[in-house]
Amino acid sequence: MNFQYTEEQKLLADSVARLFEQHYDFETRKRVIASEPGYSLEVWQQMAELGLLALCLPAEHGGFDGGALDLVATMEAIGSALTLEPFVSTLALGARLVTRCGSASQRADLLPGVAEGRLRLAFAHAEPESRHEAAQVHTRAQAAAEGWLLSGAKSIVMHAPMADRLVVSARTAGGPGDELGISLFLVDPRAPGVQMKTLRTQDNHRAADVHLESVHVPAQAMLGESGAAFDAIVEALDFATALCCVEAVGAMKSANLATLEYLKTRRQFGVPIGAFQALQHRLVDMFVSAEQARSLALLACSKVDAAARGEISVRERMHVVSAAKVKVSQAGRHVGQEAIQLHGGMGMTQEMKVAHSFKRLTMIAQTFGDADHHLDRFALTGA
Repeated sequence: MNFQYTEEQKLLADSVARLFEQHYDFETRKRVIASEPGYSLEVWQQMAELGLLALCLPAEHGGFDGGALDLVATMEAIGSALTLEPFVSTLALGARLVTRCGSASQRADLLPGVAEGRLRLAFAHAEPESRHEAAQVHTRAQAAAEGWLLSGAKSIVMHAPMADRLVVSARTAGGPGDELGISLFLVDPRAPGVQMKTLRTQDNHRAADVHLESVHVPAQAMLGESGAAFDAIVEALDFATALCCVEAVGAMKSANLATLEYLKTRRQFGVPIGAFQALQHRLVDMFVSAEQARSLALLACSKVDAAARGEISVRERMHVVSAAKVKVSQAGRHVGQEAIQLHGGMGMTQEMKVAHSFKRLTMIAQTFGDADHHLDRFALTGA
């Protein structure tokens, strides 16, 4: 597999890097964290103008028909800059599910708004009892007059506070653990019966616990066929997991470069501490871990795209995505811990970017299933 960018991908990578260098430095990020919305609408619009929000959307709705590999440059830049915008929540989850499950009218109504930066989405799926299992859905949808009534609870819905629409999973049949019977619904977060308890995650992203109490949605709010959403949910989660792996690679790259620069400038006994061979060896190991993680992350993206085209089985996609998630989680912990230690005590402070990078890497390791969950799935899909 060729891990080098094509000419078009290199141009895009350079454009994205310039965007974040000019408009999303570390000081800007700290101001965004302290702001009420928790993300930069200005940067979000600039991402839309650059075409980043349309990369993986269908061409007939203002997109470029791209896949996970087409988002690699963007996700590495997002990871390096530690951006807080709802990119994965909107594109890899919400828009992905609308594209795969939505009717022609639903796609035409929602996807152009996503591409233009007017519409942000969040996927409300995980529940208190789910523990990363996609079929563990307790939220119920009962047929009602001209629609459905949704009742249940969703945990840590990433970027829900800034979402214009929620894509909510709920059971129309079966019981928790059954793959059949899960449906998807579009829900207005401001609708009667929707309650949000907003929170800030360890890495300063905004999220919410969402409680649904007999929330009425019209019949046309259902995405796709009733009870048949499980495969699409797993595919979207794998797509998002692969992208988060690439984001982690960007965060590791940033931490490695910051550590290298620190070792060049910090002096002890009259010489830069980077001259000490023991520290050089540790830094080399950090770069090796990041490169190994990048290779598996790119492989996961390629398998996600190949499965979407029908070239490989779903089982093979799941196998490789889980392998990537395990390796990236391990590499992120290694790089993050070493970056903190090589910076000394100051590496723990909020004024240092490496501390924020380590927090983001820690959260990515837990998102969409931790290493233990994916190690089990890797074993099951490889049998």
